[in-house]
Amino acid sequence: MNTALVMTLPGGKTVTVPIGTAAETLAEHFGPLNSPLAAIRVSNEIEPLSARLEINAAVEPVTLESVAGTEIYRRSLAFLLAVAAEDLYPERSLVIGHSLGNSYYYTLALRDSLTANGITENGVAENDASDDGLAENGGDRRPGVTAEDIRALENRMRVLVRDNIPVGAGYIAWSEAAELFEKNSQKDTLRLLERRSGAKVRVNRAGSYVNLYFGPLVPRTGVLSVFQLMPYHEGFLLRFPGQERGLALDPFTDSPRIFEVYREYKKWGRIVGVHSAGDLNQLVATRKIRDFIRIAEAFQARKISDIASRIYDRRDEVKAVLIAGPSSSGKTTTAKRLSIELMVLGIEPIAVSLDDFYVGIDKTPRDEKGKPDFEALEALDVPLLNDLLLRLFDGGETVMPSFDFKSGRRRDTPGATLKMGRRSMLILEGIHGLNDRLTPKIERSMKFKLYISALTQLNLDDHNRIPAGDNRILRRMVRDYQFRGAGAERTLQMWPNVEKGAWKHIFTF
Repeated sequence: MNTALVMTLPGGKTVTVPIGTAAETLAEHFGPLNSPLAAIRVSNEIEPLSARLEINAAVEPVTLESVAGTEIYRRSLAFLLAVAAEDLYPERSLVIGHSLGNSYYYTLALRDSLTANGITENGVAENDASDDGLAENGGDRRPGVTAEDIRALENRMRVLVRDNIPVGAGYIAWSEAAELFEKNSQKDTLRLLERRSGAKVRVNRAGSYVNLYFGPLVPRTGVLSVFQLMPYHEGFLLRFPGQERGLALDPFTDSPRIFEVYREYKKWGRIVGVHSAGDLNQLVATRKIRDFIRIAEAFQARKISDIASRIYDRRDEVKAVLIAGPSSSGKTTTAKRLSIELMVLGIEPIAVSLDDFYVGIDKTPRDEKGKPDFEALEALDVPLLNDLLLRLFDGGETVMPSFDFKSGRRRDTPGATLKMGRRSMLILEGIHGLNDRLTPKIERSMKFKLYISALTQLNLDDHNRIPAGDNRILRRMVRDYQFRGAGAERTLQMWPNVEKGAWKHIFTF
């Protein structure tokens, strides 16, 4: 029986190691790295340095400054905070919220005040009386996070960093994991475990603290030296380095409107008793998921109806509604639903897709790697768009262009012929809708700007969130395959540039 494995390093060199060798032993073979080693990619799967090698594989280093390394650093910081909270406040539950720039929002809740579906013992929806942490009139149902709490948590985290505790991944029996999470009142984690059928469960561990494995962590706590805790609203922020920014914290930039939207959706999720993946699994298992979907659809419809009413109030001046959002956030669907709501109010919506104004692959600007940058504003024919809009606003008739994504060029055959009437209003959707450079010839008063994104109030459990980008990349895979002739592999290859374009061309506005 062969007891040796062949590992193929970047560049084609191979090394032979015994079966069961720890992945971290390969570090010496990678040569000088531009930043500390965070994990190792084994046949395209990222594994912690403590993982045992069991198959012949192609391996490559994952450093802290890489995109994957940045995710590992953030996940590890969240884990470190959970360890500190368990040490200091075992009677309270640390709950991760949404991201806010380069930070995560957290609250602390009394564990005994929550039931399995997020409803308090007195029958009131958790957090209904007080958004994200403070009970009304100083009640003790969910005590807020004090400045002293935050200082204590940060100090404890820094002690753990100083002590350089090993962090590792391993397996424990399903029954042992269930007993552990029950004992620690980790109800959301336990609900996830209930839908797993394996005899063993993979976990991350640091000292006596254990949590489910959702991805690799750094090998030791000493790596996690760059972070900050700061008070924010009723909770606090865990701040971390930005992507491709090295191990340095950028100045904090507040986004109060984004925070309010997230908080509203978190509150809504708790009202309907769903704030984690385990809650959603339970609805599926009990055949109640259709009711939840109907409620979600009704909530979204109400939002769009409210937006339509605001547009209607400005119907005498607004000529165009510009809908922007990151890739696969639902811009086209929202445009269609908003159009229906506007028609109910007596407005005649006319859809204009900015995708049809692409200049074509030959004229698209190149990024720093020499590849077409389809996310850049210059990839659109801005002068043509503005000329056509002004002609429509003046009552003229115009023919829209039509773009073929499969060929990457504008079609020779023209698109729709458009003409605006007295009750007409244009609906334009695309990633640059918030940027005034898209419509420089159009007066601001004539534009109504709407930003959307596929946000989620769901967590995996109290300590692990579901990034909104994960939802969007799944949606993008389906759309690219169905309508743009691209397979999942092509979508995954393009995604880093898509996300980079979102930060550059959307979020800044």
